[in-house]
Parts: sequence; C-alpha cells; structure tokens
Amino acid sequence: MNLITNAFSRWTAREPEKGTEKFPVRVKELAERDRRRLLNHFLALPDSDRLLRFGSVLPDELITRYVQKLNFARDSIFGVYDTNFRLVGVGHLAFAPREALPAVRDATTKERVAEFGVSVLPEARGMGVGSRLFERAAIHCRNADVDTLYMHCLASNRVMMHIAKKSGMKIERSYGEADAYLKLTPPDAASVLQEAMQEQVAVFDYTLKANARAASKWLASLSKTHQR
Repeated sequence: MNLITNAFSRWTAREPEKGTEKFPVRVKELAERDRRRLLNHFLALPDSDRLLRFGSVLPDELITRYVQKLNFARDSIFGVYDTNFRLVGVGHLAFAPREALPAVRDATTKERVAEFGVSVLPEARGMGVGSRLFERAAIHCRNADVDTLYMHCLASNRVMMHIAKKSGMKIERSYGEADAYLKLTPPDAASVLQEAMQEQVAVFDYTLKANARAASKWLASLSKTHQR
C-alpha cells in the first residue's frame, strides 16, 4: 500500500521544467469559483503583458479591484488550465450595446456587440492558447445571437494582431492603437453542438485535474502526519 501511495504521490506532485510542458488546450467557461485563480493569473502577468492586456501597467491593487468587479452573469469568461491546475490563459468576452462601441456601431444591426480581451502567461505561449480562446469566444458569440466580435489593443500587441489577421478580422490602426472586428455567421445546430461538446470535454478535463490536485494535497498531508 505504501509503494502505491508513494508512486501516486510522486506522479501528482511532479513539477515539469518551466517552459517545457505541453498539455491539451481545453477551453472552459469560468464561474464565480474561479475568481481567485483569475486574480492569480492576472497578478502573474509581467508588466509588459499588463500593458498589452489593460492598456497600462496596472498595479496589483487595481488588478485586484478589476477581478473583484467581474460580472460572470453579464460577461462570458473563458480559461485554460495546465496540468498543474494553474490558469495559464484567460479570454474575457464583454457584451455591450452597439452604441457603446462607435468603432463597430454601423457594422451590425444587432442590439449587442462583444469585445474580446485575452492574456496568456509567458510559459504557456506558442501552444495556441490565445487562438483557442478566441475561437471559443467567437462560437459563443454566434450562439448568443451576436454577429460582431470586436478587439481593441495596442498596435504593438503582436499576439492580438496575429489572432486578428489569422481570423480575417478587419483591422484599423491609428495613433499606435488598433481596432479590429469580425463578422460572424448566424448560429446553427452544428455551432450549438460544437460549443456544448467543447465545454463538456473541458469540464471533464477540469474535474480530472482538480481531483489529481486534491489527491496530491491529501497525500502530502498524510505523509507529514506519518513523519511526526
């Protein structure tokens, strides 16, 4: 029994070398219970990434207020967890009346438009995390009867610019900033099924990682108890 316990403990507690770990990118819709991990994600962003994500280098205090004010009932927030149950990528889809975004006001006849923002921790880059978050946001918009997805960012934000160009967004640049928007097709049975299946797979993956983490903590506490 001790051999099995020790082996499982080593497996769940192992730490991969930074920047070398690869994992399946599963995009899950986040909820209130993820707020603490959202805060940890944003606080882990270096200053350069805070500038690209928020338009300025926000201090920890303002980032904390931002996370505290996130409204999960109004907006849709998506995340990607790594094998260590760390939130390494976040996509924020904020819905607003079309009049609130003059840059795309004339591009749609719908009542609402959606604005997308994304952040990915340095160690999770190069794995398509940002693109997968954008794809999930786009299909979610379609199924919510929103036909215009908008992004505003610094023109120097290469990740956002890459996502915009790759998705075929119309991009307008001015004074070091860029506005980009994508026209989405109406929802259909396939898009609804696709999003539902993606979420189901992500929830299953999330549950496995959560259980592995809980088991690792339990085994660690059990080991400490036996050492006393």
